[in-house]
Amino acid sequence: MPKKRRKSVSFDAMVKFFMRHYNVPTKRDVDNLSAKIDRLETMLKSSPALTKSKRSSKDITTTKKSSSESSLTASDMVFEAIKKSKQGAGFAEIQAETGFGEKKLRNIIFRLNQIKKIKRKSRGVYVYIAS
Repeated sequence: MPKKRRKSVSFDAMVKFFMRHYNVPTKRDVDNLSAKIDRLETMLKSSPALTKSKRSSKDITTTKKSSSESSLTASDMVFEAIKKSKQGAGFAEIQAETGFGEKKLRNIIFRLNQIKKIKRKSRGVYVYIAS
């Protein structure tokens, strides 16, 4: 009995099979992804909610000082707050005057203490070191 002749598979069909089987993206897939990315980028650029800072209006009003103090760095602002106090400035006082968050303020105080600009008088109280 003669063998049955099978239908030959086209090369295009084989390529499509392997691309699907191995999850290889097609040109259409890449074009769709780039279009989605472009839309997301334009949405992000045009969104006003994302351009606002994370601070509340209360924080903004407490950190805005005169024009001469606005050019100061965060470390300078903390240093000046400690320098103003004769008996030493408490952590809460410094935080109220500068408006900085707890983590940022602790890092600044740590750095000022390391470079010997301030000294820890007692727990949570810092004094200016005259140089």
